[in-house]
Amino acid sequence: MSDLPKRIRIHEEGPREGFQIEPGPIATEDKVRFCEALAETGLTEVQCVSFVDPRRVPGMADAVDVAQAIQQKPGVHYTAIALNLKGYERAVQTPLHITGGLQMSASNTFSIHNTNKDNAETLVEQRRQLGFFRERGIPVDSAIVMTAFGCNFEGAIAPETVRDCVAALLELADAFGITLERVRLADTVGWASPLQVQRVVGAVRERWPDLPLSLHLHDTRGTGLANALVALQMGIADFDSSCAGLGGCPFAGHKGAAGNICTEDLVFMAHEMGIETGIDLDALIECARMIETIVGHPLPGKVMHGGSLTRYRTPVAAGAAA
Repeated sequence: MSDLPKRIRIHEEGPREGFQIEPGPIATEDKVRFCEALAETGLTEVQCVSFVDPRRVPGMADAVDVAQAIQQKPGVHYTAIALNLKGYERAVQTPLHITGGLQMSASNTFSIHNTNKDNAETLVEQRRQLGFFRERGIPVDSAIVMTAFGCNFEGAIAPETVRDCVAALLELADAFGITLERVRLADTVGWASPLQVQRVVGAVRERWPDLPLSLHLHDTRGTGLANALVALQMGIADFDSSCAGLGGCPFAGHKGAAGNICTEDLVFMAHEMGIETGIDLDALIECARMIETIVGHPLPGKVMHGGSLTRYRTPVAAGAAA
């Protein structure tokens, strides 16, 4: 436990993760209300939308409207993702905080399902995007390896395959004179187990001991928080998560694909371990309850239903003081 970080950084992805897969329709004003509420919890990054083909992801058809309507709070980055230059062209026309990123999938088949490009074509596209980012003055701060722990199309993914993907992305970044702030390893379709997290993170760390790593964990089979715990014990201090456990990948090849690990559950666990997040857990719980009402069906978060321990601890503390 000596490697536990003192503080972790959380990238909230609930709006984008959730509204890309919810059958909806979800009103634009409700999406905006949710993003604004999340920004009041102490979160410093809220991923609001994705700029993708609305024919494939109907829930993102109003992405520009959402981006334009949010009343932004100073100190909070309201972000988005795009998968190609067409998406980035739309993104940079909005007031969202747009940064560039590199991406690759450890599964070639998933890459085709997700972006209509195999890995070789993806690398070509990445070079075009890097040229676009340079021309527009858009910073490039991260890279992501998707399906880093397994794939519903190709099966198990070897840690060495993930390591090779990281190497390709680092080589590409270096060719453009870019130093990445972090490399995300994504359990895109929910295959990860604690042992697999140890193996994959270990394989990457063995090659690049000082490379800042981030984990994008899904909870399809209920091991999401267990995987996060192992990552914390390995010193990982950067996570993507989703309020109330919203979301899932629409191209996972699995109807039961779940969203990212639940933000309030991760925050609760971190706080109970003495790890700071800068987030007001009770405010975050209210956001989770809000979004469950908006989508109109139960969501998988646990702490949103169980509540925090604050009100139970206070009387004990008061009694001890007396």
